[in-house]
Amino acid sequence: MNKVLLIIQREYLTRVRKKSFIIMIFVVPLLILGMGAVIGLVAKNSTELNEQQVVKVIDESGVFAGKFKDQKNLKFETTKQSITALKAELKKDENLSALQIPANYTKKDAINILSKKKPGITLTEKIETQMNDIALNNGMIKNHIDTALLHSIKSNLSLNTVEITETGDNKTNLGANIGVGIACAILIYLALFIYGAQVMRGVIEEKTSRIIEVIISSVKPFQLMLGKIIGVGLVGLTQFSAWIILSVISTKILGHSLSSSPNGIMGALAVLQTIPFGKVLACFIFYFLAGYLLYSALFAAVGSAVDSETETQQFMFPITLPLLFTYMLSVTILFRAPDSPLAVWLSIIPFTSPVAMMLRLPFGVPPWQLALSMSLLVIGFLFTTYVAARIYRVGILMYGKKASYKELVKWFFYKE
Repeated sequence: MNKVLLIIQREYLTRVRKKSFIIMIFVVPLLILGMGAVIGLVAKNSTELNEQQVVKVIDESGVFAGKFKDQKNLKFETTKQSITALKAELKKDENLSALQIPANYTKKDAINILSKKKPGITLTEKIETQMNDIALNNGMIKNHIDTALLHSIKSNLSLNTVEITETGDNKTNLGANIGVGIACAILIYLALFIYGAQVMRGVIEEKTSRIIEVIISSVKPFQLMLGKIIGVGLVGLTQFSAWIILSVISTKILGHSLSSSPNGIMGALAVLQTIPFGKVLACFIFYFLAGYLLYSALFAAVGSAVDSETETQQFMFPITLPLLFTYMLSVTILFRAPDSPLAVWLSIIPFTSPVAMMLRLPFGVPPWQLALSMSLLVIGFLFTTYVAARIYRVGILMYGKKASYKELVKWFFYKE
């Protein structure tokens, strides 16, 4: 056991003393804050047109002409020009478009917008919205409906989500739950890859430099693998802890400096308080550690089976496929239905649960599902460590032989 502790100490201190590790502790939170600000700014401006756009309307129906309303950087002009003559102008001006509305405009794919380059989605959405409003008003007038009265009683309703708990009712925010769930899923996904790859590279470096032959003369291969995995895992835990502490401090400072502002960022901070951060943080640490131990054992086995990093590709794909599959589903589908059978099963299966469960947690997970998921993840970690250790003990002493899946199976059944 003392030898394992010595290996853990060596792996941990070697990495945390590096300048790059210390710099990344402070740089990453700043980068996240900066990226958040940039994304927010870009998202806000993406709804507006950046350059002045002119849309010439050729209306053969007589329904829309003169009824379009100019907006910021968007101007409508009704014209009697033929589409043939207008095309010559379009070829000279990228900010000019032509909206061709035929008499039978209700027919499918009847309306066209022409321009020199493909129009952006913002421009087409703005035109579609105005056309639908105009067509609706025109239809109501034809049917003798009082449009003024209808617009005056038009409502703009929104729903507040309230969670009923044993201690009372808690207001929740759906957007904040989705944001926290996706952020946790992405962090776990990246962490498993980054720190698992560090274990694999460490094994390859020691194997190619032949240091491994000296080390295993003093310790058993399993002790070496276990010490390396735990040491790198503690490095990751240290880094994440530092990032979380710095993020909390910066958020508090930001909230205090903006305490006079009732809206904007203060409103966003108030929304985040509806998330059960204590439970999410505790589960994040568990799923990071357990998921890391499960995958890093496999990464270590891959590192022991090859002589260089370029040979790892054939073994990496089957290992990383479940994580990649869950990640893609998490950011596209699972957050829309966090209690669907697909989401539940993915959050219980050990190879996919670290990512899928972190996405579901902010929405509330039944205790039995959480307990089952954690138990199976621990069992999965023990199983993969056992399999990886049997491959590792043979693989680290194999040189110049290209490993295959058949060869790995042979290594697994080799006797001590």
